[in-house]
Amino acid sequence: MPLPSAPDRKPVIPASRLAASAVKANNELLVKGVLCLLIGAGVLVSPYFITSPGMQSIVAQSSLVGWFAVVLGAAFVGLYARRRMAASAKP
Repeated sequence: MPLPSAPDRKPVIPASRLAASAVKANNELLVKGVLCLLIGAGVLVSPYFITSPGMQSIVAQSSLVGWFAVVLGAAFVGLYARRRMAASAKP
């Protein structure tokens, strides 16, 4: 049985639905960025509040993961800000 031919036209998506999905994607990007920043800050700050020396050294050794989360969160928030500025600049 042969496959059907490829469609000739692009699907018509209403502009309001397209804009709503873009806003939702931007908001999710902001949430991901804020959560990554909070997790990274928690990993970096928590060794100062842990009283057990063994656990403190284990968490302190994971500071690279904390910095990665902070940088990733800052990148997500920066991308969100860039998208918002680009959207507000459009007429």
